[in-house]
This record gives sequence, C-alpha cells and structure tokens, in this order.
Amino acid sequence: MKKGFAILFTLIVGTMNASAQTVTKNINHQSQIWVGYFNQTRFNNKWGMWTDVHLRTKENLADNFSQLMFRVGATYYIDNHTKLTAGYTYVNYYPADNHPTQTQVEHRPWQQLQWHTQYGKKRLGQWIRFEQRFRQKAIGGVLTNDYSFNYRVRYNFSYNIPLSKKGLVANTWSVVLNDEIHLNLGKEIVNNTFDQNRMFAGLAYQFTPQDIVQFGYMNIFQQQSGVNQYRSVDVLRLFYFQNLDLRSKKK
Repeated sequence: MKKGFAILFTLIVGTMNASAQTVTKNINHQSQIWVGYFNQTRFNNKWGMWTDVHLRTKENLADNFSQLMFRVGATYYIDNHTKLTAGYTYVNYYPADNHPTQTQVEHRPWQQLQWHTQYGKKRLGQWIRFEQRFRQKAIGGVLTNDYSFNYRVRYNFSYNIPLSKKGLVANTWSVVLNDEIHLNLGKEIVNNTFDQNRMFAGLAYQFTPQDIVQFGYMNIFQQQSGVNQYRSVDVLRLFYFQNLDLRSKKK
C-alpha cells in the first residue's frame, strides 16, 4: 500500500508540474458555492451503503445553479479501515453556454477503494475512484440523444488535525486539509488528460460521533478541452458528513 501511494503521489506531482508549465494566459476565473451531504451507513460487518448529494452555483458565488449531483453505491468492508464501493452517479448540468436553454445529463458508474489511517489523534482518509462518464452531447446549443464517453481516475486525501487534546470526538473542532486530483482517460480525450485539481483548507465541527460539518475554501484548477484553456474557481464549500453504524451492539 505504501509503495503504491508513493508511485501515485509521484504521478500526481509530475502531472501537475507538466500542466503548470503549459499554462500561459488563457485562464478563466470564476467563483462558486458548493453544498453537499455525505452518508456512509454500515449494515453489518461486511456490507454498507454510500450516498451523497451536491448542489453547486454558477459564477459570482450565488449566480444561479451550475450542477446537481446524486451518487449512491454499495460498500463491502474488507476490514474496519478499508472498504470497496461500486455505484452510480446522476449529474444534471443546468443551462450553460453550449446548451443555453436545456439541462444536460451525465450518467456515471463508479468504483472506489477507500482507506483510513490514524497518526496519533490525527486521521488521514484516502480513496481512489474509477469513473465511466456518459455525458449528453450538445451541437449548436441543442442537446442530442448521443453521449460522449471517457474514463476518469480520481485520487483524494483528507487530513484531519484535531484542535482539542481529546482528539476527533464529539463537540470538538479540527483543521481539514484536502486535495483531489482528476485524470481523464479514453480515446475521446485529446488535450486534457489532466482534468483538474481541487485543493481545500477549512474547519470541521463534530457534533456527535456520527455527524460532522465541514466548511472552508477550495480552489479548483481545471484544464478545458481546448489547447492551453484553463479555469480557476474559488469555491466556498459547506459539507455535512453522517456516518451511521447499524450493527447490533454486544451486551
């Protein structure tokens, strides 16, 4: 696992450095608000469920909506710290420049390996996700019944640093550092193998052992389909995490 992580980290750094060298002047700056709900429910020692819902605004923080997303998956627990999930994501893109009067749909099957590591009272969570993206095509501003297709690989890590000597327990604050990189794969991908990087810093408050609210600032640096076309998005992010364990407790 550690060797694989080192290789992946090297790939991420190399990809980001390569993309940074190609950046010239064609960067579009935007600002958005992201709100999300995440639920991971464990039914028994081996099986559980993943659900998350997102609503995102367009430019200028709160200027209309850009995207609504719903994701669901079945989770298999390898052990208490490692799990596999497979599921489906539905994405609704609100009207934009290339489809000004219609919402655009994307269907996205996905598979994920997720694991957690404790470093004293600090906690590192990581996952690798593999997605198959079927996105509705738009021609001349009109949506068609055809879909583009590509694969995407995502690596995410989140590091939680408690601000209390009690650690990550109920009624405590923590600092959250999070980064996620996206890489595109497939024959339809020409100019943007590097899709985007999301870097986040913020605070989290743990109300109960199961409920956590996380808020802060995220920067998205994304390569567009055109050569040397990028966008940088400043995001105010508010996420609510709920982790439920429905296993019967031993008396």
